[in-house]
Amino acid sequence: MLALVTQPGQTDTTRIEDIPSVDVREGEVLVRTLEVGVCGTDREISEGLFGIAPENERLLVLGHEALAVVERDGYGFTRGQLVTATVRRSCGHCIACAENAPDSCLTGDYSERGIARLNGYARELVAEDPEELVVIPTSLGRSGVLAEPSSICERALRHVRAIGGRQPWQLERALVIGAGAIGVLMTFLLRLAEIEVWTASLEPENELVERCGAHYVSTRDTELAELGRFDLVVEAAGNAPLMAQALSLLRRSSIACLLGIDPRKQKIELEGPVLGVDTILENRVLFGSVNAQRQDWLAAVSDLERARDRWPEALEQLVQLRVPLDRFAEAFEHRGGKATLVLSD
Repeated sequence: MLALVTQPGQTDTTRIEDIPSVDVREGEVLVRTLEVGVCGTDREISEGLFGIAPENERLLVLGHEALAVVERDGYGFTRGQLVTATVRRSCGHCIACAENAPDSCLTGDYSERGIARLNGYARELVAEDPEELVVIPTSLGRSGVLAEPSSICERALRHVRAIGGRQPWQLERALVIGAGAIGVLMTFLLRLAEIEVWTASLEPENELVERCGAHYVSTRDTELAELGRFDLVVEAAGNAPLMAQALSLLRRSSIACLLGIDPRKQKIELEGPVLGVDTILENRVLFGSVNAQRQDWLAAVSDLERARDRWPEALEQLVQLRVPLDRFAEAFEHRGGKATLVLSD
């Protein structure tokens, strides 16, 4: 069967290749991939920056943002049922993974579909552990491909609330930096909670952000400091200088969450008092968040349904490019909204 593969650590090795048919073992569910979302992680793996092939294999099958359909009845699933699947799997020997929280794995020995030690979904068929599958309601349809990035946002907000709840605190005003898929989905989730949201990016306008009742600001015209201060700042642009600036944009007892990744080697400047005085005296917190656990996936699916009901067609418009697997280069080059690779109708 055909699959999108790469050789981790090597540039210019991503390609379509015929790989062996899937071997379905006892206790696994056979699913057919409908489409996979493409994100910065896929691009960086393709560029050789990271990624780990499965043990004793040279190639890694990409694709961790999956939408699939069950091929055979079994283990509580029925043929034709829409599903997605969690990405990170337990390392098997740390307290976090033992408590079903591989998103907080303490060893780094976890595996991740299409990223590390475990082949992904950019292939026709996959045999999956039923405990890792998450049902996508038929009503969501192809928008179910947004479940994975939405789960990232849900996990971040779960931790935001846990951190904020350490003391009396109320989330009323939030800033989202970056208007890619993660930034827009985070904006949707915050607006579902009736929070005042400002979303900032380089583009001159963003209809999806404004449609959900958030305020859009182009950073080409407006400095972030002009927007005032916030209870929550989410950096989803992957820009280290903006990550540092996030601390200076916080109100008292407020939180900055980093979701973007910026691997560039660079020096970051920050006014000394912001870190040495303000962050301490005003109880500010900065934390990073990655991946998600099952509860976040379930929350993501539920909130995607709510978003679809509240802002009809917004989710469909967030996916701006759908191309077949052999046009993966176009999807990798796409910027802005979500791009996906379609494997089956």
